[in-house]
Amino acid sequence: MNRVLFVSLEESTVVKRCTAANVGISALESLPTGGTRLVCMSSDGADAMRQKLKSHLIKTHVTRRPYRPKAPTW
Repeated sequence: MNRVLFVSLEESTVVKRCTAANVGISALESLPTGGTRLVCMSSDGADAMRQKLKSHLIKTHVTRRPYRPKAPTW
């Protein structure tokens, strides 16, 4: 199951809702067109957040910012 959700909420709101639902966050990213990309720690957590954030899910194509780490990963 996919752990990624695109929601039309600010990062701080997403963090609060995940904390309230006891769902771990693996990654969080602001989207250039508004909204947040949320990657949950587990697919069960992602399913729970899909139910809780159902009305805020972005169902259209989402463009992300290019990401390049500042330091090498090795």
